[in-house]
Amino acid sequence: MRHLPYFCRGQVVRGFARGSKQLGIPTANFPEQVVDNLPADVSTGIYYGWASVGNGDVHKMVVSIGWNPYYKNTKKSMETHIMHTFKEDFYGEILNVAIVGYLRPEKNFDSLESLISAIQADIEEAKKRLDLPEHLKFKEDNFFQVPKGKIMNGH
Repeated sequence: MRHLPYFCRGQVVRGFARGSKQLGIPTANFPEQVVDNLPADVSTGIYYGWASVGNGDVHKMVVSIGWNPYYKNTKKSMETHIMHTFKEDFYGEILNVAIVGYLRPEKNFDSLESLISAIQADIEEAKKRLDLPEHLKFKEDNFFQVPKGKIMNGH
């Protein structure tokens, strides 16, 4: 994606319920209209950046944009894993995302275990890259300063 950083926000919707249950890696899903509004040149793959829920703290994240070949999706999705443990689900709340870098293309896996290993490696690599000054600065971006009237569930 030539247009990094890329900022977007949208309401968290229910996905396939695979992130937590099958993978042990919970994800927040954007509605179709957010995915459909991605720049035309966005490559599918794994990206990293910053995310917040409602007016909450900003955390490191990885996001998968694409078709999830392992699961043979027929619709493109955008699934964000926030590197933070939340006390409860936040369906219906506003997810704010700043995508600042690209990790790798989307690919298929021959087993669930190899998919999980790749996601865990992506998370570790993203953690390192987000500590670099050129990426760390986006954590404080004005994009994350959501007006106080928009607080959601106190996250």
